[in-house]
Amino acid sequence: MRRMSRPDFSGGTRRAAGVGTGVGAGVAARFGAGVATAYVAMLGAVSLQAQEVVDLSAEDRPVSAELELVYRLGSAAAMAPWEEFTSISGIAFDGASNLYLLDGTRMESSARIVVVDPTGRFVREFGRAGDGPGEFRAATQLVVWEDGQVLVEDMMHAGYHVFSPAGEFVRMVREGGGGLGFAMARRPNLRPERTGERTLVGRSRRTIQRVDMSSEEVGERVLVEAWAAVEDDGPRSGDLEDMIREEWGFEPDLLFDALPSGGVAFSDSSAWAIKLADESGTVSRILRRPIRPLAVTEEMEQVERERRLEAESNRTVTQRGGPPPASVLEMMDRMRSLAREAIENMRFFSEVPVIAALRASWDGSLWIQRSVEPGLDEPGPIDVITPDGRYAGTLETGIAALPDMPDAFGPDGLIAFIGADEFDVPVITVRRLPPEIRLESSDPGVRTSPSAAHLRQSPGQGSTAGGKKVLRTRRDRRK
Repeated sequence: MRRMSRPDFSGGTRRAAGVGTGVGAGVAARFGAGVATAYVAMLGAVSLQAQEVVDLSAEDRPVSAELELVYRLGSAAAMAPWEEFTSISGIAFDGASNLYLLDGTRMESSARIVVVDPTGRFVREFGRAGDGPGEFRAATQLVVWEDGQVLVEDMMHAGYHVFSPAGEFVRMVREGGGGLGFAMARRPNLRPERTGERTLVGRSRRTIQRVDMSSEEVGERVLVEAWAAVEDDGPRSGDLEDMIREEWGFEPDLLFDALPSGGVAFSDSSAWAIKLADESGTVSRILRRPIRPLAVTEEMEQVERERRLEAESNRTVTQRGGPPPASVLEMMDRMRSLAREAIENMRFFSEVPVIAALRASWDGSLWIQRSVEPGLDEPGPIDVITPDGRYAGTLETGIAALPDMPDAFGPDGLIAFIGADEFDVPVITVRRLPPEIRLESSDPGVRTSPSAAHLRQSPGQGSTAGGKKVLRTRRDRRK
């Protein structure tokens, strides 16, 4: 059983950072928005004295940019065999602007990594499906460090393959808990650190961790403890009924990305609030925009419940060899039944979190994608924040040049998207941001937005979402 967390007046820097600006959503859900506003204002004076809180513009500044098409790869009409992709589950650039693609995930016999140069020309491919060193049983995630060293998460190996920049197998980094013949990816959304070390930033529930892949065993330590909107009652028993967690709809996710400096940017609440931590995990700055979350309606609750039930029905289990024993199949069926029951009885927060996605570009700019009304099959607009914490403007998505949040950021303004053609064959599109929107850091002491003036202003000053119901600023709502 999990329950809504209560306000925490602990004086710790990391905990205070998680509660100070993130608790407003939880308090609002429990006591109402007015109490939440007063509470956050009060707590700000109590617990955030050592942190700089920066209030950014309340009004959207729509901007647009001509995104240069650099190259496209894939499609059913691909001319070269290496360009015939089956399913792309990982994509990343190295420091030389080479692009790496993890193609053929899970059990496909074509599982491999494809590398192309900055112009899209084939460089090499390596890795394959199998059980030997450097062979994939169920490749689920790709990470590329700046120098081109590659890491592939393999959930059926319960570990990670490490390859040299030349594509040669180096070692296997092991993680415990495997051996049942089926498993789940243990560390989603791993981000490489650009500090010269073989470290990554990842998450485990409501903590952000620094993960060390430099030896044959995974090392880890907690970097940041994020605010938890729902408290966990502690260790679980071995009973299946106790292992299935209570479902909450619109629970604020823990979103994060690694920064070039070695720190991390993250969001852990329903508000538009981005917390910046240094390489030690100390939160020193909080960026905020006064954007109200959407109130959750009964219709939204129904849409979310149906979405999760559909996702649960479509869930597949990866296995190798013969079918699992009858006892394992029975356990899996019982777990599916309990999971569906939890979704049918799920509870809901009273607000839709403002932020849907957070990414850091190669130069350290933050791309913050806002939510749209639940049920709309459209991406939200993206707020761009410069490396020194200034609001540069908001980009419209859902257009040909910027269909959604980029799937990968690279040097020299490169961004990459994973798409598909009319036959559902993967297509990779790489574009280049113009210099005026790469937003290299200026003097950290400057608080104005001169660089924003060089961006192309879109007509009007309202929402950039092209008529979509997005989360707007307070000033937008009064218009």
